Formats: sequence, C-alpha cells, structure tokens
Amino acid sequence: MNYTEFKHCGLNVALEVLSGKWKPIILFHLFHQEEIRFTDLWRNIPRVAKKVLLDHLKQLEADGLIVREERQVFPPEVYYRISEKGKALGPALAALENWANVHAAAQVQDLKDKKKVANGQR
Repeated sequence: MNYTEFKHCGLNVALEVLSGKWKPIILFHLFHQEEIRFTDLWRNIPRVAKKVLLDHLKQLEADGLIVREERQVFPPEVYYRISEKGKALGPALAALENWANVHAAAQVQDLKDKKKVANGQR
C-alpha cells in the first residue's frame, strides 16, 4: 500500500477524525453524560484553552460525532451530546482502552503514578 492508498483507507480516516490532544477526553465525557454544557465540559478538562476546546468540538461536530444544541434562554446555553454516529465508536474506543491496559500496562501505570504524584498522593 502506498501513501495515497493509505491516505484514503478506513484506518487513516478514523485516526484523523480522532486525532487531537483533547478529542478522546471530550468523547469520554460525552459518553458518560447524556448532555453537557460547554462551560461544564471546559471545567472538567483541566488545562484546555477555551479556543482549543471550541475548535475540537467544531471538528467533532463537522465529522458527525457530536451534536451541538443552542438553547434560546438568557444568557444562551450551548449543550453537546454524542450523536448516533459517535455512539458507534464506543466499542472501538473500549477496545483501544482494553488493548492499552493489556499491552501497554506499564505506560498506563506510569501515567497513573504521575497523576498521583502531581496530586500529592503516594
């Protein structure tokens, strides 16, 4: 397979749709909540800039993985939820997590340990 063929293969397209530092965690939150307001999502993801979060949400919406709903109240409220197309990713993402827990267990544990140290736990 040459680069042109790979560029248009399903695996590359899927990885491109999911690529981005914050997209997996955005999807994680949307899988675990029926809907979430933008501000709550932003508060749940430490260290993400609002502009970057908005950009990732727009990309996920453009790819059909999430649905954006603006409610006409004062002040306006914007909610996000996972779309049917996005829900179909659930088994694939669960399989990736299971793969990491089995085949990259040391890296997963290292990340957990770093988080504990950063939070002052031991």
